[in-house]
Amino acid sequence: MGKEYETVIGLEVHVELATKTKIFCGCSTAFGAEPNAHTCPVCTGMPGSLPVLNKQVVEYAMAVGLATNCDITKYSKFDRKNYFYPDNPQNYQISQLYLPICRNGYVEIKGDDGMKKVGIHEIHMEEDAGKLIHSEWDDCSMVDYNRSGVPLIEIVSEPDMRSAEEVIAYLEKLRMTIQYLGASDCKLNEGSMRADVNLSVREKGAKEFGTRTEMKNLNSFKAISRAIENERQRQIDLIEDGEKVMQETRRWDDTKEYSYPMRSKEDAQDYRYFPEPDLVPIVIDDEWIERIKAAQPEFREAKMERYTKEMGIPEYDADIITSAKSLADIFEETVALGANAKKVSNYLMGETMRLLKEHNMDAEDIRFSPVNLAKLLKLIDDNAINSSVAKEVFEKIFTDDIDPEKYVEENGLKMDNDEDGLRKIIEEVVANNPQSVEDYHNGKEKAIGFLVGQTMKATQGKANPGIINKILKELL
Repeated sequence: MGKEYETVIGLEVHVELATKTKIFCGCSTAFGAEPNAHTCPVCTGMPGSLPVLNKQVVEYAMAVGLATNCDITKYSKFDRKNYFYPDNPQNYQISQLYLPICRNGYVEIKGDDGMKKVGIHEIHMEEDAGKLIHSEWDDCSMVDYNRSGVPLIEIVSEPDMRSAEEVIAYLEKLRMTIQYLGASDCKLNEGSMRADVNLSVREKGAKEFGTRTEMKNLNSFKAISRAIENERQRQIDLIEDGEKVMQETRRWDDTKEYSYPMRSKEDAQDYRYFPEPDLVPIVIDDEWIERIKAAQPEFREAKMERYTKEMGIPEYDADIITSAKSLADIFEETVALGANAKKVSNYLMGETMRLLKEHNMDAEDIRFSPVNLAKLLKLIDDNAINSSVAKEVFEKIFTDDIDPEKYVEENGLKMDNDEDGLRKIIEEVVANNPQSVEDYHNGKEKAIGFLVGQTMKATQGKANPGIINKILKELL
């Protein structure tokens, strides 16, 4: 029987904050601009330029800290972390080492053995670095400083996680909390949420931690899971072979599913940290903390409870709708406009989810307005359109946010509720399909479905199915 091993994991999660401007200057933080379009002397590190702190960054950091049960540091400072790298224009990064803004928090997750708290050691504010773009043609690297100076918070967990599943549960909880706060969109694919994984293994029951490695370049939950499994196995193999695990930073290559060493891990003293002389300390009083507390939104757990208890929708529905703040917002606003909660939830869980999948979109990318969804549901309730037309109209709402009332009017999609007119059409359908009539009389209930279909065809899908069924049964 081989030895049993336990994996010990801690995370450093970087989150780009949703401010309109950078942390120490007025440049835009918008994603996807031409290289170096969003830059100025401050964020390109020109001599003599001075940083000025963006207040919104402090408020977002406090909001995330409060939502993750942290203590807010009432006297916090910035420090310089010195290192030389082409994407780091000042040759130092303004960060927080000695007095970070938030400390000693936790989030609760579903762990491998029931609910568990994952400790948060600290959350600190810092600026992002630029981005190096390596040219394949000219054998050179170019620097884009658009991202340089974009505000980040770094959330440093305690080494409390024991599996890839726990890590993903922790990241999903963080992402959900931060999205609900509106502090970041947390899109891993755009780099607005990035996680570095610190991992070590030890024999089951051992008190001491093993030697840890840090893995970078993880930009999806799947990549994080794969990297953890791979690194765990790599370290166990080394230990079993009597070799030592080296403390180092490794880079994960998700296409090759392999990690390779980047550099041996530096300690804090290698960065020659010292207090940032160009920025004053941040003094936070109780009143400011209370203000941020009062502005905190209703989080997912509270929403779920309210939806099931007050709005009477099933827990399954509530779970899906609250999984993204954008869905919850649309749900609440549509219901506030007078729509039935269960009908709204059916549309969000059915058609909306289907179209998101088809268009390869996230819930955050939804662009249609609750007003138009409410109008569509009213058209259905008023028997103005039938269910197949409703589906077609909703697709247009989803892609182009059209006004359903106008669209139905302009395209002549109103349901035909004219009984006399329909009776004439149905009499013709019955006369033209003697076989189906005979089948129906011989006890084949399904035959009526064919006749309904033929009638729908004759009315271009606009007839009221209820009326068709009623008249057919009378005639037959």
